[in-house]
Amino acid sequence: MTPDQMIALGVAFPAYLRLFENCFVHQRTVQHLHAYCRGLLSDLPRKSIEPMALACGTAVRTLQEFLRDHVWDQFRMRDQLQQRLAQMPPDPLNDLGTIGLIDETSFAKKGTKTPGVHRQWCGSRGKIENCIVTVHLGIVRGCFKTLVDAELFLPQAWSDDRERCREAAIPEEMEYRPKWCIALEQLDRAASNGLSLNWLTFDEYYGSKPAFLHELDDRPGMHYIGEVPCNFRCLGVRPRGKRPPGGWKGKRADTLARFSSAWHRQEWQGVSLARLTLANQEWEVRAAQVYLVYGGDVSKRTYWLIVARNLATGEVKYFISNAPTDTPLEKLLRVAFSRWNVEHVFRVAKSEIGFGHFEGRSYVALMRHLILCLVVTGFVAEHTERLRGEKSRDHDRASQPRLEPTLPGMAGESPGNNPSNVHDRCHRLSPGAQSGRPTFTPATTVGVLVAL
Repeated sequence: MTPDQMIALGVAFPAYLRLFENCFVHQRTVQHLHAYCRGLLSDLPRKSIEPMALACGTAVRTLQEFLRDHVWDQFRMRDQLQQRLAQMPPDPLNDLGTIGLIDETSFAKKGTKTPGVHRQWCGSRGKIENCIVTVHLGIVRGCFKTLVDAELFLPQAWSDDRERCREAAIPEEMEYRPKWCIALEQLDRAASNGLSLNWLTFDEYYGSKPAFLHELDDRPGMHYIGEVPCNFRCLGVRPRGKRPPGGWKGKRADTLARFSSAWHRQEWQGVSLARLTLANQEWEVRAAQVYLVYGGDVSKRTYWLIVARNLATGEVKYFISNAPTDTPLEKLLRVAFSRWNVEHVFRVAKSEIGFGHFEGRSYVALMRHLILCLVVTGFVAEHTERLRGEKSRDHDRASQPRLEPTLPGMAGESPGNNPSNVHDRCHRLSPGAQSGRPTFTPATTVGVLVAL
């Protein structure tokens, strides 16, 4: 990045945050918004309240109260973020439109007071662990990708213990809901904010829930393709005769793919999927129409059942889709394999934006932290999209000294107009750093831009 681009980012960030100031009642609270979000983009190794407060010269208790007690509407902030993303112009080179990405992530915790903490499957550790789980909706448009929603998964043990919920400031009306129900709420919320999705994709946990697929069909225009387990139940032909007492059971997806003539008589079709930094991934696919089984009944319409086999590793995946029957297989596979984008955003948000660094006992504070992380991630995604492919004006001046990847202007000062002092401004310390506190220079933003 050039010095001018770095300076522009430093000016753009506070301007971006000002778009959300109408979510606050008091101006002093707005100042804490800027401090907290600058902390999320800083080069601090741990982005919990105490190190961020010390770095920006704010009392630790004040920043704690900002997140837990101060009057402001975090859910309005989330809605405004979605409305802003809904207004982004379409990319004429992107033939897939906007793809919604449903997934959850987990954060290991040691104590028992963090809202929703429980011994449960922790994907980040790959085992049963004491952790919290949050469900998310992300979007990808071409190379643009970000998260747009977040919600805590409340385990049944928490839901049954209302006294424990009250101690963690969990609303009385909030009870246990399966993760797929939370995902449906997020889809409806995005739609109400004007964020329309051309496609939806998800992993096999969501694909294994017939009720989830049934609910998606009730949402007009919601085309999905999601991974399903090999024991997913469906039927290759519509059954005839009287309905069995227990209802139709269906057959396993892997059984149909192996023995049904609709699949095993097909030739494998090669599909090459482009990747950003690695060689294309080569898959072979077979696909046919099936009927879904839900509550013992058989669907009236058919769905795609796709079997994909990786030529290099032998890995086999199964996908279900309600897309029209004339949809090209290559297009379906491109949508299905776009799910890696949400995993990538999770990794960047956790490593660079402090997504999992929350330390507290309040549900309100947890949700505010997650939503502020969404806002910051949205800023990074927007400017990554803007700068991606932009040719540096100094690309042919290889001998020019490179600046440290710090962003001026984020501490509230004006970057000025004199290019001779760019280097000084890029290395200026905040008042907190000059007084002996940790250096507060948002160096990681450039790294996050590259990572996304």
